Formats: sequence, C-alpha cells, structure tokens
Amino acid sequence: MTSRLRPIFEPHQSMRVVWRPFIFSRRLLKVENCNATVSELLIPLAWITVTQKLRKVPDIFFWGQRKRFSTMPEIEANKRDSELFSPPSDVRGMMKLDRTAFKKTVTIPVLKVRKEIVSRVMRSLKRVALQRPGIKRVIEDPEDEENRLIMLDPYKMFTCDSFEKAELSTLKQLNVSPQISKYSLELTYDNFKSEEILRAVLPKGQDVISGFSRVGHIAHLNLRDHQLPFKHLIGQVMIDKNPGITSAVNKINNIDNTYRNFQMEVLSGEENMLTKVRENNYTYEFDFSKVYWNPRLSTEHSRITELLKPGDVLFDVFAGVGPFAVPAAKKNCTVFANDLNPESHKWLLHNCKLNKVDKKVKVFNLDGKDFLQGPVREELMQQLALPKERKHSVHIVMNLPAKAIEFLCAFKSLLDGQPCSSDLLPIVHCYSFSKDVNPAKDVQQQAGAVLGISLEACSSVHLVRNVAPNKEMLCITFQIPASILYKNQTINLGEKFLENLMKL
Repeated sequence: MTSRLRPIFEPHQSMRVVWRPFIFSRRLLKVENCNATVSELLIPLAWITVTQKLRKVPDIFFWGQRKRFSTMPEIEANKRDSELFSPPSDVRGMMKLDRTAFKKTVTIPVLKVRKEIVSRVMRSLKRVALQRPGIKRVIEDPEDEENRLIMLDPYKMFTCDSFEKAELSTLKQLNVSPQISKYSLELTYDNFKSEEILRAVLPKGQDVISGFSRVGHIAHLNLRDHQLPFKHLIGQVMIDKNPGITSAVNKINNIDNTYRNFQMEVLSGEENMLTKVRENNYTYEFDFSKVYWNPRLSTEHSRITELLKPGDVLFDVFAGVGPFAVPAAKKNCTVFANDLNPESHKWLLHNCKLNKVDKKVKVFNLDGKDFLQGPVREELMQQLALPKERKHSVHIVMNLPAKAIEFLCAFKSLLDGQPCSSDLLPIVHCYSFSKDVNPAKDVQQQAGAVLGISLEACSSVHLVRNVAPNKEMLCITFQIPASILYKNQTINLGEKFLENLMKL
C-alpha cells in the first residue's frame, strides 16, 4: 500500500524532508501530532516552522542529520536476515587470523528514551534488549542529548507490535513512545562470538568448535580432521573470546592407558602447562601435559563423595591428582590413594597438602593390581576383622574406564579366613566404556564375566556421560560377594540374597 501523503512545498536544498513512500501503517497517519496549520503548509516561508513540528512525527526523518539514525521500516518476520550477525563472507577460508577483516555494518532497531528513565525502561525490556559481546545496549541519541537510544534485538523487534503487553504497559506508564527506529551499528571482531567467527571461517557446512574443556588457563580442544588446517586460528580465537584463557592445546593422540595422559600440541598462546583448577570447592595443581584431568567429571566426583559418610574407608585405585581422594579426606574418611603415573603421584601428594588433608590420605605409586593385592588386602583384613557393630563402610573406586573392569580379577580369593558379615563387604565403584545398544547391561555382563558371576540382579549402573556418538561412560556399583573375595568359599549368591532378605 503506497502513501497518499506528499510534501506540498519545496524545502531548502540543504535539507530534504523524506517521506516513507511504500510501507504504510496506521502509525504513519499520526500527522495530527505535528499540529501544523493550513496556512503554515501553504506558505513556503513557513517551511522551517513546519519542519520543526514534523520532527515530532515518528515516521519522518531528516536526511541532513546523522544518517546512522532513522525510523525503522516494518519487516515481515519471515524476511529477517538470518546472517545479520554473521561476519563478512570474505573471511571464509582464512587461516591466519586477521581481526580487521571482521568489520561489518548492520541495521538494528532502537527505542528512544529520556535519559533520566533509562534504567527503569531497561528493567522492563530485558527480553528484547540487544545482547552482543562488547556492545553497549544504551547509547547517546545523535539528535538529542537529553535522550538515549536503547538497542533492541532485531530478531525479536520489528514494530511496536512486537512488544509484549506488559512491556507496552510499562512504556505507557513512563510516557515513552513505543515507536521503533533504526540505527546503523558497526560490528568488529570484538562483537562476534567464537562460534560465529569459526562458522564464517571454516568450510561451509562443516562442524565448528562450539566448546572445549577448560583446565585453569588452558583451553583443551579435540579437533577433527577438517579443522586441522585452521588449528592455529581456532586456538587464537578461543584465547581471544574466553577471558582467563592464555593457552589453547589440541590432543594429538588417544589417552595412554598406562599413565592416562596424552600428547598435545600448543595451538596458540603460552606453552606453560602448569595449571590450577577449582572443583567442588577444592583446589588442584598439576602439569596438564603429564597427568589426567577431565573437568567433565566434576559431577561424578561429587556424586561419589556424597555416598561416603565420615569414618568410611575409601580405596582409590587410579587416583590421578586426587579428585576423589581429597574430598573424601575432607569428609573425614580414611583414604588410601594410588596411581601408577609418577607425575600423578607427585601432584597427588602436593594436592593433599594444598587442601590440608595429607594426614588423612596414604598415597601409593603402584600398579593397580599390586595396590589391590598389597595395601588394599592388608587394610581389608584389618577392617573386616573389626566388630560387626562398626558403622563405617568400605568403598573401592576404580576410575580407569578403558581397563578398570580387567582389574576386578584381583578380588578373586583376595582374603583368607572366615567371611565377614555381608553388610561389611566392600562396595566397588568401577568405571567402563560401552558402545552397546544397552550399555548398562553390557557393563554388568563385562564385570560379571571377569568375576565369574552374574551381577545383573545385585548391581546398579550409573550413566556418567556421553563420551562420543554411541559411546557411553558408566559406573557399575556392587558389593563384592564373599564367595569371590574369600578363598575356599562356595556360597551361592541366590541363597545369600535370601538369607539377607529373611533378616529384614
């Protein structure tokens, strides 16, 4: 629908009054707001007076003023520019980061507000206010120093009809016109998110890096083959866009199952791998290039700790730098922690002192099987010989998902003498990977096969996390049957289960 309004005078050459000719709405009919008289419109000498009053008409702007600010034409929702906040297309294929190539000008909606009520208006417009890195949401009005412009989200705001009822009510109470105007905003590298930058740079249609593991000041990436040509740029972007990150590394081989660490390449930033992390209110320091640490296991560390009670005994067979051992010791448990990796052993000792639990943790540097058949066996013989009335439990954590199930064989005929009460038998928390369609059953069968028994009726399986497509990390928890733990025992598990049931 075209406008029937036309200017009936010729303005001065230095200033043209521009009418919006094509997109017509009911707001354009608010000509009466200018209160111009017929005589003023018919007398050319009065054009200055008219133009001053026309400033009040929302759908008119003055070309001679700053071109960055004008009224916002109505835009259909299906005509939105989905690439509005995408970097310029000519950065595609960039392998060496050029930050100056990311400049771009976009048009966004703004709302004019008196400066003294900006904070009150902003509280009511949180839903629609623009949120971009490094962009101020409130700027000075280039036309009126008494006003401010609130930048709005162009994907949510098209016309004043885009405001919700509550928002319109607040604007009315504060005497703010809901008229939306447009503003030319210049974006730079600082205003784009890391995903947006990488999506624009990497080959179209290819996966981009949407996240990483943060280990102190280190961003740990796991790049795919198609991303490797851009690895140094990716590393620098991750450093630029994540405060506190000063080094980006990429894993270049699988975890070594012996020492649970992997080779890595520094993509950008400093090469210092000595780092400090804070997890569940505990502090850990270590050399990330020489030990195993996975921040995605924070919840699991907390879950196991919550199962423990003060006075319980914890055997941590593959302790790493102490994420199970330290919290357990802080909970007044007696802890025996072991790791074969000399570097992990070193930092385990360090972290026990750092968290002031070194008096409560006995640390070992042994193979897992030797630890189970040595220190664990000796302590179990003492613990299980204690009176039945003791309240504490014994827990054995085996967090080496790639191989831990294989170590279950060390429990076979581990102890001598008469079996203790079934209530006192050690509780094992053993971790494993599975690619099976039924991962819980698969892990139960794997563990049962090593022990030579069925665990499906007497164990629980907890899904820890999804490691990769069709690959899960799980934790199977069960009490070691006396028939397995003690020598020369042939107690039937079913009979023992019924015996315990009768006691209830």
